[in-house]
Order: sequence, then C-alpha cells, then structure tokens
Amino acid sequence: MREGYAFLDEKCLLLAGAMLRELRSYEGLRRELRALQRDARLALRSAVARHGLQGLQCYPPLSLEQARVEIRPRPLLGVALQDAALVGSASFAPPPVYPSREADACRALHAEMMEKLVAFAAHSGNLERLYREYRRTARRARALQDVLLPEVGRTIGDFEARLDELERDEALWARRALRNTAR
Repeated sequence: MREGYAFLDEKCLLLAGAMLRELRSYEGLRRELRALQRDARLALRSAVARHGLQGLQCYPPLSLEQARVEIRPRPLLGVALQDAALVGSASFAPPPVYPSREADACRALHAEMMEKLVAFAAHSGNLERLYREYRRTARRARALQDVLLPEVGRTIGDFEARLDELERDEALWARRALRNTAR
C-alpha cells in the first residue's frame, strides 16, 4: 500500500507537470488567436467597407473539401492526450466577380484562425482530461494516506499486540509444563 501511495503521489507530480506544459502551449495559442482575431476583425471591417455586407456575403468562401482534421493520440500515464491539426489545402471556390485585397485578406485570416482553433481545441480537451485524472489520482492518494494506511497501521499494531500476548501465554504454558514435568 505504501508503494501504491508512492506511485500515486509520483503520478500526481507527473500529471501536474504535463498540465503545466499543456497550459503553456494553450496560453501561447490563445495569445496568437487573440492577435489573429484582432487582425481578422480589422480585415472584416475593411472588407465590409469595400463591398458592403451583402456584397461580402456573396464573396466565394474557401472550400474545405480537401482539408480534414488530423488527430494524433499521445497517451500519458493512461490519459488519452491528442494533438490535432487541420491538414490538406483549403482551396478557393470560383473566382469572385468583384475581387479585392480586403476580402481576400479577410478570408485568409479567418482560414488561419480556423487552423489555430483546431489545435486550441485539442489543447483545451487535453487540459480537461489531465485535470480530471489529476483529481482522481489525488483523491486516491489521499484516501490511501489518510484512511487506508493508518487503518492498516492500526490493524498491524493490533496483530503485533495479539502475537506478543500469545507468545507470553505460550511462554507461561511452557514454564508450567516444565514445572509439571520436573515434579
């Protein structure tokens, strides 16, 4: 049980380290996404100013038929972590009737945001799974440390006391038997 507790305690430390690494990646992606979101918002504003809302709605979007989300599993201590990426090419639909740099920039920035969001979602899921496993492991370690190990210690103490008592009784019986045989 002590070895089990030591293992669970070590697992908690490894999970916490993995959570910190995952959190650093998550925060980095979040900063990149905020910058992309700001740029995409400005590009959208410029595109709407150039084409109007209805004109921009008619602008051909990117075609994602060739693109797909690729998920690569990477297990860590029984936790199924994942890395995800948007792979393949996002091709352009038919050419626009009234092309503009503003609308193309808006479309390109939103496509780049979509790629980052796929990785961001994977990191978010990893953090949730790591946190859930950490809480479960910490709860088990506390149960061993606070409940089971003291209970086993008390039980062992009771057994040792009983064995000592039995040894004393046996020694008394042996002395009595020797006295009886000596008479």
